[in-house]
Amino acid sequence: MTIAVGDKLPDLKLKERTPDGPADVSTAELFGGKRIVLFAVPGAFTPTCSLNHLPGYLENRDAILAKGVDDIVVVAVNDQHVMGAWATSTGGAGKLRFIADWDAAFTKALGMDIDLSAGTLGVRSKRYSMLVDDGVVKTLNVEESPGQATVSAAAAMIEQL
Repeated sequence: MTIAVGDKLPDLKLKERTPDGPADVSTAELFGGKRIVLFAVPGAFTPTCSLNHLPGYLENRDAILAKGVDDIVVVAVNDQHVMGAWATSTGGAGKLRFIADWDAAFTKALGMDIDLSAGTLGVRSKRYSMLVDDGVVKTLNVEESPGQATVSAAAAMIEQL
């Protein structure tokens, strides 16, 4: 079953690279009592993710936060070291939260998993964005193709805020 507007996000543990090393991050901690823009990418360092999707959120960070959003979170089925390296290499460290769904448990619980084995990526996340208010999905934008970043782009999210 795919997550839908009005659903509460599942309570799971994810990973994040911190200055003190890898840390567990619960979805309750990430989303509880906050208004969060979450976007998911099939993989850190992949072309559409690095050249289109992520840059839009970095460039529009202040405009998104000005609309009453507490934080912007990007999640991918990668480990916390890859997500941390991606944050550093893109200049996104300290601007967005780069969260690792290392075993795809979060992605699968949302029904957002996709098998990209034909492209040698294995099980990954569909590309999507959502506005989450206190753990509840308020808007959901899922791309038809993982190579597109239009309905889940920052510009589209700004229009929904």
